[in-house]
Amino acid sequence: MSMPFEIVSVMSSGMIRGLGTVVVFVAFVGLTLWVFNRKRNPEFAEARLLPFADEPLSDDATQEPETRSTRP
Repeated sequence: MSMPFEIVSVMSSGMIRGLGTVVVFVAFVGLTLWVFNRKRNPEFAEARLLPFADEPLSDDATQEPETRSTRP
């Protein structure tokens, strides 16, 4: 009598795995379409150059450093 319950549990775990696969596939397709969308090309072109951008100077870095005495 436990045979039908085993079949149901196997089918439900298979169904859950199948739905998980579908969700991951839909996310992959959505991400691919988002990345290769032509409307986002200017944003990605700017982001592509970020590693080469200089770091902005803070307000403290633009001022002359204070001279301190080394005397005790």
